[in-house]
Amino acid sequence: MSNAQIYEQGYRRYDGPRLPLRSSITSLAIHSMRRGLGLRRTFWAKLLPIATVVIAYVPAAVFVGIAALIPDEITDEVDAIPDYADYFGNISAAIILFVAIVGPEVLCSDRRNGMLGMYLASPLTRETYLLAKVLGVLPVLLLVTLGPELLLLVGRSLVDAGPESVGDFLLVLLRVLASGIAMSAIYTAISLAAASLTDRRAFASAGVILLILMSGGVTAALVEEADLDRNLYLLNIGFLPIELVYRVFGEPGGEPSLSTASVALASLAWTLASGALVVWRYRKLTIAR
Repeated sequence: MSNAQIYEQGYRRYDGPRLPLRSSITSLAIHSMRRGLGLRRTFWAKLLPIATVVIAYVPAAVFVGIAALIPDEITDEVDAIPDYADYFGNISAAIILFVAIVGPEVLCSDRRNGMLGMYLASPLTRETYLLAKVLGVLPVLLLVTLGPELLLLVGRSLVDAGPESVGDFLLVLLRVLASGIAMSAIYTAISLAAASLTDRRAFASAGVILLILMSGGVTAALVEEADLDRNLYLLNIGFLPIELVYRVFGEPGGEPSLSTASVALASLAWTLASGALVVWRYRKLTIAR
């Protein structure tokens, strides 16, 4: 027989600080940022996110370095100075890969390891949980959609190829901020939508990449081969965010036949539709607590 005895039992009230709901949202958002970047995890979990961020910064960093060392030679070669909107085309592969990594890593893991039920047993609801995830993914994606553009602005200013006055500088800065945030918002919604459909990160990441590649291939075939309406390019999720950046900078972009209003509305529609899919999926999800 066991000699174990119970000497005391009872319920003890929590008497610590009671923080508002926003503290739970902030805490989960910060945790999600760290997870998206692989922080406090193994080296291999950090490798791919950090590598893609580095790739996104390399062209701008190289240009800034050269501009600091030999500014006169760079100024003479005006064509060698990358434009703000063109820069996104140079790093589009790194952006897509980063998007495919971060969203699934942040969202799928909670369903896979059972933490979603724990989160929803707290003051968080399904909607506030998703809000925290958006606040966690959006700033992380800004690392590749906003940071390189700011570095490029510094490089162009070093060789007198940037804004000519304070007013021009503020206008360019505003456009850089708007384009980076808009692209990050679109890709945040897309990546979370793919992640909401499965609890396997690899499947969700592959889904993001396939969606971007297939939407580009299908729309190109329909427009160029079948000679259909060129507005079908608005369904190309790989093309649309970069085209929106061109319009923010007042340039015609890769498809001048599309109006700026249609590009902006299509970008908003993709973002809202993807966000609605995530919310619908999580409202229908059965969660064990």
